[in-house]
Amino acid sequence: MKQTHWNIDGSGGEAIHGTTHKSEGIPRCNLIIAHGFKGYKDYGLFPWLAERAAEAGAKTHRFNFSHSGMLAGDGLFERPDLFGLATWNTQVHDLQAVMAYCKTPEIPTLLLGHSRGGVASLLAVGRNSISVEHVISLSAPSTCNPLPEETQKILIEQGYIESPSSRTNQELRIERCFLDEQIADPQGHDLLTLVEKIDVPITVVHGDEDETVLISSGEAIAKVAKKAVCLPIRGGNHVFNTPNPFPIDGEPSKQLQEVHSAVLEIIAQL
Repeated sequence: MKQTHWNIDGSGGEAIHGTTHKSEGIPRCNLIIAHGFKGYKDYGLFPWLAERAAEAGAKTHRFNFSHSGMLAGDGLFERPDLFGLATWNTQVHDLQAVMAYCKTPEIPTLLLGHSRGGVASLLAVGRNSISVEHVISLSAPSTCNPLPEETQKILIEQGYIESPSSRTNQELRIERCFLDEQIADPQGHDLLTLVEKIDVPITVVHGDEDETVLISSGEAIAKVAKKAVCLPIRGGNHVFNTPNPFPIDGEPSKQLQEVHSAVLEIIAQL
């Protein structure tokens, strides 16, 4: 499949770097893929999944959130300063920008978010900030604020908490703006209440051996949604047993193949 690379302005005027996989012939739909915490568009399963979706007829777009700390590559976090300033609002703003750039009005749009990207996707749709025809939530938490009370106290008093990257061994930070935003607008960050308002179908996919975000979070999202299907992936971890890096033509794990099958079924139903 042909790939094109693009840059647009995201939250605060910071750059969003994206890659589009074009399907052959007239596309059946748009598929937008949003990565998770400390993730990026070239991480693990995303290039492989994007390529397979394009083969199935979805014009597929993967991108780096403007405050991910990642630029166009897959190496170090080149902007740790931006990483520290990431909030749910910056991510929702970015999804609005990506939607405006990538969405083709004549065909339906699917939004797939992994982990933190899943939360941002549900927030954006639940707030009516963007409009899509289907949301696919992979390994997503069921809350905007997973921080223990003691950690929140340190974040408020110190102004930041450390969050090192095991991938790059960099000392990253989460700044207190992440929490301040939620304190100032609790309704806008009440994830499950916002999910209740979503009228489009939501497919919740979660590994039953996910130790990073327990499958109970996926079950909680599916429970409150109006139109939800919950697909537990047996033996699946947080990234569906996919290493990073993972070649775009690599042999997928059984768990990633099940995620792929779920996405293909949704595309086929459009």
